Amino acid sequence: MKKFIENIIIIMVLTVAILFSYAVMEKKISGKSSSEFINFLFNTQEKASDNKNTDKTSIEDSIEQERKQSDTMDYKAVWLSYLEFNSYRKSVKNNNEKNFRKFYKYILQRIKLLGFNRIIVQVRPFGDALYESQYFPWAACISGKQGKNPGYDPLKIMTEMSHQENIAIEAWINPYRISSGDSIQSLSKTNPAKIWFSSQNTKRNVLSYNGSLYYNPSSESVRNLIIKGTEEIVQNYDVDGIHMDDYFYPAFTEENVTTAFDAPEYKQQIKSDMSSTDSQSSSSNKSSNEISLADWRRDNVNRLVSGIYKAIKENNSQVTFGISPAGNLDNLRNDLEYYVDIDTWVSQNGYVDYLMPQIYWGFTNETAPFDKVTDEWVALMKDSSQKLYIGLQLYRMGSTEPGQSDKKELQKASLLKKELSYLKKQKKIEGYCLFSYQYLDCQNKKYHFDAEQFSTKRKKLLNQIVKSLKSNS
Repeated sequence: MKKFIENIIIIMVLTVAILFSYAVMEKKISGKSSSEFINFLFNTQEKASDNKNTDKTSIEDSIEQERKQSDTMDYKAVWLSYLEFNSYRKSVKNNNEKNFRKFYKYILQRIKLLGFNRIIVQVRPFGDALYESQYFPWAACISGKQGKNPGYDPLKIMTEMSHQENIAIEAWINPYRISSGDSIQSLSKTNPAKIWFSSQNTKRNVLSYNGSLYYNPSSESVRNLIIKGTEEIVQNYDVDGIHMDDYFYPAFTEENVTTAFDAPEYKQQIKSDMSSTDSQSSSSNKSSNEISLADWRRDNVNRLVSGIYKAIKENNSQVTFGISPAGNLDNLRNDLEYYVDIDTWVSQNGYVDYLMPQIYWGFTNETAPFDKVTDEWVALMKDSSQKLYIGLQLYRMGSTEPGQSDKKELQKASLLKKELSYLKKQKKIEGYCLFSYQYLDCQNKKYHFDAEQFSTKRKKLLNQIVKSLKSNS
């Protein structure tokens, strides 16, 4: 025992001697005093521990930074359609500003909780308006009758409240659609369509096709009306964007494509062009009378789109203009429908700031599989200055309608998550939008959304999707 104690003492003495010698050397080399060195020595372990914690924090910060960089989805939006406004109006005893604010506050808080940062509100669904307009009558979906003032300005309220919640807001307009029925008499007396139709000189500004009424896309007066109507929104409301969806020309058939809708105007223009060139010598260049009906219709849409873009930017360059066309590119390039000149829009400036194709199918869809269609859009817009977002099919989830080749996928809540994961891998894609809000709120009994009528099984699936969005927000 005595020997053990002696050895311990010897070891301690040697340790002190070594430390003292090292302190002298450190003092000579670094200029530190022995006391400073001793403090340094005994703080070494503490510093090492601190460094370990700092390294851990740095690693965690790096991982978080990398996660943020890998998630390019800066634009996370939800469509709020006229159907939701219909539901609100039918659900409240008194349709007034106070109740509308409650309704909209509820929606904003819910989408914010789910991680969304933008809302696209339908403010001109049928040639009418959810705002004070000098061109269009008040919308029936908000007041119950077209032309009737609801007593408050929904767009003004929605813009104000959205920004208070740090949610961006876009005003969504349907340019050509007047009515889902073909009765002129059902329109408000102040509706420009009704006024035009009552005069023989302007009657062709309004067209009836397949039981619906449309503004004539070939009419310059129509274009001016729609452009001015858009301009007033940008001038009077603090919106972050103007948005249009896929409602352009209706679909025609091989049998009626050359006679229906605005075909008479095309024939008249060709006749006029031919008359004006009869006296001119032939040229190797293609003359205007050689333009096809399909390209003529595309040009009509292009004139409107570029006119809207110009009007927006002249009033407020910070307001974006985006369009959500149909997702299938083959259909967009078809000569029987839409007449959307998508290739011009993505290759030239002055049309849109972004495109949001509606890719509303699963990966197993036989006609338009999600991954294949998405890849086609990415390739199309690879070198385009316009941004690319994707519209997703929340409304189809859980649907059991017959004839759907992706029906099995639609019964799985994981489909939407799989699609979002696929989008995040594409550097060109910077965001997405879900159609539509009510499917995120299928058990809301207060506002009687259509989705509330779904089967228990479908509601369960939609609620699983909501839970997944909430956990990832």
